[in-house]
Amino acid sequence: MARGAVAAALAGAALVGCGEQQESASRNPSPAAGSTSGTSTAGTSPAPGRTAVTKDGRVGAPGTVCVMPVSFEPAPDWKPKPVPRLAADSPLASWTKHGPFDLACEIDAKPAGHLGYLRAWVQNSSTGMPRAALESFVGADRTASRATYRETKAGSLPAAEVVYETYSKLLDESKQEHALAVVTPRGTLVLHLGGLDTQEHQDMLPAYELAKRSMRLAS
Repeated sequence: MARGAVAAALAGAALVGCGEQQESASRNPSPAAGSTSGTSTAGTSPAPGRTAVTKDGRVGAPGTVCVMPVSFEPAPDWKPKPVPRLAADSPLASWTKHGPFDLACEIDAKPAGHLGYLRAWVQNSSTGMPRAALESFVGADRTASRATYRETKAGSLPAAEVVYETYSKLLDESKQEHALAVVTPRGTLVLHLGGLDTQEHQDMLPAYELAKRSMRLAS
């Protein structure tokens, strides 16, 4: 199937970039915002009346739609959206889980003209090394391959970063993905960028790089 035809078919759908499980989830409706909460606390949603999309141009701080251990600047026209917590026995729970991580926030690229998301995944653990967390994240995707890790900084925070490939059944081809991990006193966060295919992914990399260089502890 040509890339343009696939893009047209998916233009109105959520497109997940964390392996085939999330690819499947993206072609179905998102869980309702009023779904039952689970037990994770690392990325809790703000209380009613405290739902500004960003605070001082940043997403992730208390009082924004996505509360996370860190905050960062979203790219222009990318739309942050909170992810509802689901009970462990919910049939939709697997859509918001990736190994030991819970999906805390997704930043939709469609308003900026792309098919993809920048997603923040959280884990309650505040110990361990960023690379170990990242290896756990990548290892949860059975289609992941060709992973290359490196130590880096996310803002001033020690971080690990990986470039790897996953296999898309939809396109019958492999596609590139990026992710980074930081460990903070409020939990571990993995920031992941997927996309429809490698070309779309590369077109969205500036948004990922902006989030990376502007990242700091949420306050």
